[in-house]
Amino acid sequence: MDETTEFLRAHQEQVARVREELPEDEVLYDLAELFKIFGDSTRVKLLYILSLGEMCVYDLAQLLGVTQSAVSHQLRALKASKLVRYRREGKTVFYALADGHVKTIMDQGLEHVGE
Repeated sequence: MDETTEFLRAHQEQVARVREELPEDEVLYDLAELFKIFGDSTRVKLLYILSLGEMCVYDLAQLLGVTQSAVSHQLRALKASKLVRYRREGKTVFYALADGHVKTIMDQGLEHVGE
């Protein structure tokens, strides 16, 4: 076996290994959709704020300097992507990150851009 044949064989093994580990197309599509959510700076700001604690729409709007309607619009997208959760207390709705994974994504993203 010459060097070229060995080289090609090594690539075939790597291709076969990666093919086995590659997630289904639907999973990768869902991942791409998740990352699209992070493509809007207002949504990223909302996620960062919520990583610091639970807040109501009024307070979020005040912090961002936008209308409550604008915040609600962005929160709908974040809820649809399962990045935030909410709870009602009387007439007030409080929002928080959905789980620790979202905080991890935010923390790692910040660490990455800070390098």
